[in-house]
Amino acid sequence: MTKVLLGCAVGFAAALLTVPAPAAGQITTATDVTAEEYMAVRNAPEGGVDRQVKVVDIGRSNVAVGILHRDALEPTGGTARGIVHTLVTEVYYVVSGGGTLMTGGTISERRDIPADSDIVTVLVGESYRASAEGGQVREVSAGDIVVIPGGVFHGWTAIPDHVTYLSIRPDPDKVLPAGWVNPVIR
Repeated sequence: MTKVLLGCAVGFAAALLTVPAPAAGQITTATDVTAEEYMAVRNAPEGGVDRQVKVVDIGRSNVAVGILHRDALEPTGGTARGIVHTLVTEVYYVVSGGGTLMTGGTISERRDIPADSDIVTVLVGESYRASAEGGQVREVSAGDIVVIPGGVFHGWTAIPDHVTYLSIRPDPDKVLPAGWVNPVIR
């Protein structure tokens, strides 16, 4: 009986220690985005509010990392001007500052963003600008995380001083350009 148990234990341990070879095309490395990289992109003189840092192929999908900074915004009285990304989800992590963020609601004034713009080709895929009222309103500040699924309106209704936030962008349809790196950090 001892030999059988010992043999089973050795076989089980061997199975646990056996690592299968990566499948063809499987991703076998990690990608770093350092604080220096995202702050270099954030602080570059060119680029606007939303700045992609990197777009990474993670196998069955892509994921992008962006850094956004918005200056003060006077309260809008309940109407938010914002955007909808039809395919790409965003996960916001507020780095500093804060404000009032609205998601969802009744959308009006839809304006499609041109297919050849950086917003579509590099940042977040097919998108449109709009206004909305009656959505979910929340105060966000440093350390908060908000998950905004693709297809959900999002916009700011007030920012007292500023808000700086990372945006992690799952891209299951691979509409963003895998391997893209912001020129500031190449």
